[in-house]
Amino acid sequence: MTPSQNKVSLPIPVKGTPNATGSLPDLLALMARLRRDCPWDQKQSNHSLIPYAIEEAYELAEAVQSDDDDDIKGELGDVLLQVIFHCQLYAEQGRFDLTDVITTLQEKLIRRHPHVFDAENLQDDAAVKERWDEIKAEENQARALRGKPRRRLDTCKPGSALMQAQDVQKQASKLGFDWDGLSGALEKLDEEISELKVELVDTSNMVKSKDEIKSNLTKIEKELGDCMFALVNVARKLNVDAEAAALTCVHKFKSRFAYIETQLEAQGKRIEDSELLEMEALWEVAKQHERAK
Repeated sequence: MTPSQNKVSLPIPVKGTPNATGSLPDLLALMARLRRDCPWDQKQSNHSLIPYAIEEAYELAEAVQSDDDDDIKGELGDVLLQVIFHCQLYAEQGRFDLTDVITTLQEKLIRRHPHVFDAENLQDDAAVKERWDEIKAEENQARALRGKPRRRLDTCKPGSALMQAQDVQKQASKLGFDWDGLSGALEKLDEEISELKVELVDTSNMVKSKDEIKSNLTKIEKELGDCMFALVNVARKLNVDAEAAALTCVHKFKSRFAYIETQLEAQGKRIEDSELLEMEALWEVAKQHERAK
């Protein structure tokens, strides 16, 4: 039975205070109860959950790298929660449920591993990868016949915004849609920053309605996005991984801020009660320590 033939099943909310049983049906019943009785869970939609799904995937990756069993179990559970939550919402819409998702996954795994489940004899991982790509191409042809053709940039894999931006630009470049060199990318960055500055013109003395404020913020968000996209293009031209560059900056900021916190604690001070000038001075000291390493 294919997922489209299944009757969507809504879990029955658990009653009373449940126990942690390790049972998937009990987890579904718990999620149904949260959707019924928790104000925050009631407000969520599949779109509102997207940032949480991304965040949990990153936290799982960090936990695996830490190799701490308790952290890994917790983060795997958080990723599973996202799957359960989305399935609950789609089931409420009458579209599909967790059984459909599992069935679809099973069908895909069986279809993509003919060397395991059929008579095909693939001797090494390179042959497996080649056959996998062939099967995916067949799946894409089937999608096209259903009126959902794959476009050229659909080959870009999901990821963080920076990763997607750099991949999209790389794929477009292969098709001839690109600046000739670094200068064009830099000029585009300057152009986008200028457009952002126009939107940031001081209008604090003007009385604005809520709709006008919202419209202005939307324009600023768009221009900020254009600036970031253009900066990623510069990184690509320099053969710099934009995601790695941003993460390096994040880790550097956290390290310097931790230094500030440590120094203030040594003085018996809380960071919340410290002056900005004092923190900036310690920030500069942290930078000096970095250079000395």
